[in-house]
Amino acid sequence: MRALASTGEVIAVEPGDLIFRSGEPGDCMFGLLEGEVQLSWNGDEGHEQINAGDVFGAGALVTNEHRRYGDAKAITPCRLLVMNREKFLFAVQEAPMFAIELLGSIDQRLRQLKDCTRI
Repeated sequence: MRALASTGEVIAVEPGDLIFRSGEPGDCMFGLLEGEVQLSWNGDEGHEQINAGDVFGAGALVTNEHRRYGDAKAITPCRLLVMNREKFLFAVQEAPMFAIELLGSIDQRLRQLKDCTRI
């Protein structure tokens, strides 16, 4: 992801800044280069902390007319790589392992969420 950041759009957000809100249209995913982000959904009933190296908002790349499912807010100062569908497809074409690493990251997050719901 850091290699992609050298040619992609990188934004900085401050603690407390809202990155996106539930119900908003989404056309990009975010790669967290630095910092921590909190995702929340169902009126703040569900939470997940995103750490550097993770991606979030990937549903926007695979769903037409995507609407964000929850809120994303910076917990600490963050640097985010913004990736639309075109940039994502280019990254996968140039570095196919990027897709495998992305799937691995998403799988790990889903497993962690599943473990949390068992408690």
